[in-house]
Amino acid sequence: MALVVLLRGVNVGGHRKLRPTTLAAHLKHLRVVNIGAAGTFVIQRPVRRAELRAEFASRLPFDAEIVICQGRDIVKLLSRDVFSDHPPRRDIVRFVSVLSRSPRLTPSPPMRFPTTGKWLLKILGRDKRFVFGLYRRQMKAISYLGALDRVFGVPVTTRNWNTITAIAKTLGEVAS
Repeated sequence: MALVVLLRGVNVGGHRKLRPTTLAAHLKHLRVVNIGAAGTFVIQRPVRRAELRAEFASRLPFDAEIVICQGRDIVKLLSRDVFSDHPPRRDIVRFVSVLSRSPRLTPSPPMRFPTTGKWLLKILGRDKRFVFGLYRRQMKAISYLGALDRVFGVPVTTRNWNTITAIAKTLGEVAS
């Protein structure tokens, strides 16, 4: 199955700018499919993770956390329907955060931030390196997302559920 690469902190707030389509074109020998503008890629050619990480790192104009996961793990996450009790809403974002490696800390979901008052971020659950939850469309919620590194003890990168669904769709097309 294909691999998925998620770059952390790319094209956020005008910092660490990158053109993912250009990067994908430079990596065409790996049969890379770019998903969106946040540094999300599906790698269609079989390749070792170390080689893939080196390929990406050598082409990035800055240091970045490069998170690699198996495509089948994302497909499995979608098959679980983790948001079945949380239909889409305009004011709430459904998300998946991917841990860069096995966490040093293993807090038990569910969790909410802040812990008192109106929540801005909810962690609903975790499946190995995938943490899924909800956040309100408010600037303060982003700071809580940034705190997930401390909560789990490893770097974390977050994607909207729609992006995860787009990855799974691309993976399905690769498998066909």
